[in-house]
Amino acid sequence: MTQSKPLYKAPRTTVSQDQGNFRIHFNFPGRNLPDHGDHGYGPLATVVESYMDPGTLIGMHPHRNEEIISWVPDGVMRHDDRQGNELVTDSDHLLVMNAGREFWHEERTLAEDPPLRMLQIFVRPHSLGLEPQLQHEPIPAPVEAEWRHLFGPPGTAAPLFVRNQVHCHDVWLPEGASVEFPTVDDWATYFYVFEGAVTVAGTGFERAESGLLVTGDEAMTAMSDAVVVAFSIDPTAPVTRQGTIGR
Repeated sequence: MTQSKPLYKAPRTTVSQDQGNFRIHFNFPGRNLPDHGDHGYGPLATVVESYMDPGTLIGMHPHRNEEIISWVPDGVMRHDDRQGNELVTDSDHLLVMNAGREFWHEERTLAEDPPLRMLQIFVRPHSLGLEPQLQHEPIPAPVEAEWRHLFGPPGTAAPLFVRNQVHCHDVWLPEGASVEFPTVDDWATYFYVFEGAVTVAGTGFERAESGLLVTGDEAMTAMSDAVVVAFSIDPTAPVTRQGTIGR
């Protein structure tokens, strides 16, 4: 019997790269679905959890044909690029690189910076060779048990945009509190537990585990203080698959 609200869970990823002072863990939302032929799910290609020690430099490098979002709840990430931008992204700011046909940048932490733990989110744009641009904006302070809208398609109420049909929200959820996922009719919801533990539809999720709700609305309850990022995704949106990393 088919469930009316299918939920697919993925454990902590085993796809990682350890470069000493820079460590990355790749989460592929398409892999939550059995026998799914695409590592991504619609426009959402990859969610990468990254760690950078103080005094680390990721040298100048290009991205093409992908939208890269840097969400930094712990530490600071310093961005420089060939357009002359020198930006600091932290818990009060969000960075979106709409790489388009090509965008060069570097990332660093200074020796006096705290350790950095962040998500870098890769969204597939709807078209190749788009105009490159950069967005760096303050975001509202989180409010417990309330979803915070971080980015969405152009023209929405989100403070930043990506060039495809994906919304992103985050929430700080105290132990015992519940909240319904933000949803869009006929879209799916992918969520990633950044901190703590939650239950959804009777299934438990701990730190670095993820879930994919293909249809239906659900609530999430925190089993311990939790931080969760959720994506509303149009699985039928046209996508490109030529990004430098996300593809």
